[in-house]
Amino acid sequence: MEHKKKQFAPEFEITSRAGKTSERVVMVAGGAGFIGANLCRRLLERGDNVICIDNLETGRHQNVAGLVSNPSFRFYLHDIISPFSVTGPVDQIYNLACPASPKKYQKDPIHTFLTSVIGALNLLDIAALKNATVLQSSTSEVYGDPDVSPQSESFRGLVNTIGPRACYDEGKRAAETLFHDMYEVRHVDVRIARIFNTYGPMMDSEDGRVVSNFVVQALKGEALTVYGTGEQTRSFCYISDMLDGLIALMECVVCGADPVNLGNPIEFTINELAELVSNRIPTAGGVVYEGLPEDDPHQRRPDISLAKSRMGWEPTVSLSEGLEETIKYLRAELEEIQNLRPAESDS
Repeated sequence: MEHKKKQFAPEFEITSRAGKTSERVVMVAGGAGFIGANLCRRLLERGDNVICIDNLETGRHQNVAGLVSNPSFRFYLHDIISPFSVTGPVDQIYNLACPASPKKYQKDPIHTFLTSVIGALNLLDIAALKNATVLQSSTSEVYGDPDVSPQSESFRGLVNTIGPRACYDEGKRAAETLFHDMYEVRHVDVRIARIFNTYGPMMDSEDGRVVSNFVVQALKGEALTVYGTGEQTRSFCYISDMLDGLIALMECVVCGADPVNLGNPIEFTINELAELVSNRIPTAGGVVYEGLPEDDPHQRRPDISLAKSRMGWEPTVSLSEGLEETIKYLRAELEEIQNLRPAESDS
């Protein structure tokens, strides 16, 4: 039996439709996640009407709970794998809907892959119907375990199509193909952002990514878990810089379907990150080394020349600055979690 397509009717009080920059309606799929919730706030601050779609698989209602009373914000609990429609105008769509940490996306690899592909197609169909610009949040994982550094958009990747990370990596690669073909064949106005490691407030303390892992372990007085030798590298982009990049890409009139790297090109080893975190959190209990997971990339560093030349964008927040704000946020979250736990029995 065929399920009836869900229809959402946000019914914003829009006084003028003279142009797309006047009282825009922006849909954020995955809007209760780390990047998505921060993006919803930024869009509301600039005066947009925001439609947030999330199934709360990895997104958290607490990330958007403070927004639901805003008359320019609507939250809909929905999985974008299932087709849906929206009444009224939609000017821009950001697709941020997909678990992004290995710990989360490997829980249900088939659902992860379908979210990247079927979910993306559903959003593209809405964009085509509404004449909206739609941005795909792709990932540096499309490069696999690269043998070149930094990685430019022309690098085609060294990937494993059947490894433990393939559900995410290959799903994102397939989504890029869909976006490109919808641009070429159906003339949908698309953007593709290849997002590198991002961190900052509203990260889930249990999402399993390296920055949150290290900070949470240090705050709990535990040893920091480093996989492999710790000499593998990552580049860490603070959330405010990433939001600037995503919005600049959405507004870019010369970017089209060309993928654009968004990330901080300053490279750190995992050992260096562990040292930075330990120096800022005295309760850190040293470092323990464990085996490197299969297909874990040995280096990540974006070439952001394209973003600089086409959008005038580059990150401005240093890792030291960003860590201070991230530590502050995660410390408060851990304290709140601790306060919510029932008191242990004395008996």
